[in-house]
Amino acid sequence: MKKWTTTLGSLLISASMLVGCSGTTSTPTATDAGGTTNPAVKTEKPKNTFTMLLEVHPNWPYNKDWVVWKWIEEKTGATFNVQLPSGELKDTINLNVASGNMPDITFFNPRADADKFGQQGVLANILDYKDVMPNLTAWLKKYPDIAKAALAADGKMYMLPNEGFGETNRVIWMYREDIFKKNGLKPPANYEELITVGKKLKELYPNSYPFSFRSGANLGILNFATAQFGTMNGLFQDEKTGKVRYGPIENEYKKMIEFFQRMQKEGLIPPDWLTFNVQQWQNAVSNDQTFMILDYIGRLDLFNIPMKKTNPSFNLAFMPPPEGVPGFSVNPYTHILETGMTFSSKSKKVKEALQAFDWFYSEEGKELLSWGKGDEVYITENGQKKLRPEYLDITDVRKKTGLATNGTYTWFNYDAHLIPATQEQRNAYDLARKHDSVYHVRPQYIESELSNVSLLQAAVDKHRNEQITKFILGQRSMDEWDQYVAEAKKIGVDELMKITQTAYDRLK
Repeated sequence: MKKWTTTLGSLLISASMLVGCSGTTSTPTATDAGGTTNPAVKTEKPKNTFTMLLEVHPNWPYNKDWVVWKWIEEKTGATFNVQLPSGELKDTINLNVASGNMPDITFFNPRADADKFGQQGVLANILDYKDVMPNLTAWLKKYPDIAKAALAADGKMYMLPNEGFGETNRVIWMYREDIFKKNGLKPPANYEELITVGKKLKELYPNSYPFSFRSGANLGILNFATAQFGTMNGLFQDEKTGKVRYGPIENEYKKMIEFFQRMQKEGLIPPDWLTFNVQQWQNAVSNDQTFMILDYIGRLDLFNIPMKKTNPSFNLAFMPPPEGVPGFSVNPYTHILETGMTFSSKSKKVKEALQAFDWFYSEEGKELLSWGKGDEVYITENGQKKLRPEYLDITDVRKKTGLATNGTYTWFNYDAHLIPATQEQRNAYDLARKHDSVYHVRPQYIESELSNVSLLQAAVDKHRNEQITKFILGQRSMDEWDQYVAEAKKIGVDELMKITQTAYDRLK
C-alpha cells in the first residue's frame, strides 16, 4: 500500500516547492514592483459548464440566481447546471450510479459513501489532478491531519476536503453564570467538583437537575464526555503510540461511568435522561431547572438572546471543561464536516472541474466565499465589520446570496458567521479553541473488511449501550466491570481492534 503514500507525499513536496517559490498558496498573478496586481495583465478564465447534484436545506432552498454563482464564474469561468434529488440524496446517488448517469460533480453526505463508490471506480481520484490544483496542493500541506482524514482506505482522495465551516458543530460546556454568582459558587474544575456543586444547586433548587443533556439516547452524551477522561466512546488510534484503543473497556471510561452513576443516584441528572428530548431540555434550561450543559456552542445565543428579554440577569456562559482525569480539561473535537464535492470518473471534464474548484483553496477564494464580494454583504464601520441592513442574520445571507450553501465553499472563514453573534458568543469561540482535544482520524476500511467490521461493530455497540446503561442506572454493579470487559472481548472487540489497527497502519 505504498502507491497512495507516494502520491500524497509527492503532492506535499510539490506544495513545498510552490510555497517556497511563490510565497503564496494562490495562483500567481502579475504584480508590479510594489506587489500590486497589474490591471493591464488579465488572464481569461476558460468557460465551462458542469452538471452538479446538490443536497439543499429547506431554510435556504437552491436558487439559480444566487449572486454567489456569479462570483464563482467571475473567478473560475465555471457555471453549473444544478440538479436536485427527487427524494433522499442517497437514493438519487444510488440511481445515478446504477444507471451510469452520474453528473460531473456530486455532493456526498457522508464521506464514507463517497469513499465506497470511489473504490468501486465511480469517482475520480482527486490526487491524480495535482498538476492543475496548486492551491489545493499547498492547502494539504497546511492541514496535514485533514489531508490524512480525507483519504480512503486505498490511499486515494475522492471528496474535496474542507476546513472552517465545521466550527458550527463545536461542542462546549456551558453554565448559568448568573445563578453561580448569585449563590457564591465557582465552576467545577473537575468531575468531583461537578458533583459537589451539583449537590449544592440541588439543595438550593430542589426541583432542578443541575446537569442535563438531550443526547442520552444511545449514550450520545458519552461521545462528548469521554474527552475529559482521555478516551473515546469507541475505537480510535492513540496519537502517541499509534495503537488502536477501544475506550469503553478502559479504566478511564470506567471512572466516567462511575461519575454518571453517582449523578444518577444523587438526582443531579434527569431520571429519564435516556429519553429526555430537546423540548424538555430547552424548558429545563429556560426555567432554572438545569444549570450546566454540554452541547453545541450555538446554544449560548439560542438561550441568551430570548431569555434576557424577560430576565436580564440570565446568562449562559462558556465553562472550562471539568477534568475527568488530570490533564484533560478539553472538549470533544466535533468541529469537522464529513460532506463535500466529488467528481465522476466518467466525466469528460474532471480536469476542468477540479481546476475550477482549486480556486476555492486560495486565500482569495476563502475570503470571497466567506464574506462575499467587496461590501455587497458586509460593510465596515468604525473598524468593525457588520452585515448590511438588508440582511437580518446569517440564515438570511445564505437564503439571499447562496454563500455558505452546499457546493459554494471548501475553505471557510467562520468569523463571517460570528459577526451577528453576541459578544458572549464570540468570546466563547475564542475560549473554546484553547480547550480542543486531539483530532482523531477515523479508520478507513477496504471493501473486503467492511462486511466483517459492520457485523462486529453492531454487536459490540449493542453490548456497550445495553451494559453501560445498566451500570449508570445501578442495575448492574460496577464490581462486574471486569466481567463486562470479558464479555466485550468475547463478542469480538479484540478482532475488531485488530482489523482497525490494520486500517490505521495503511495510513502510515
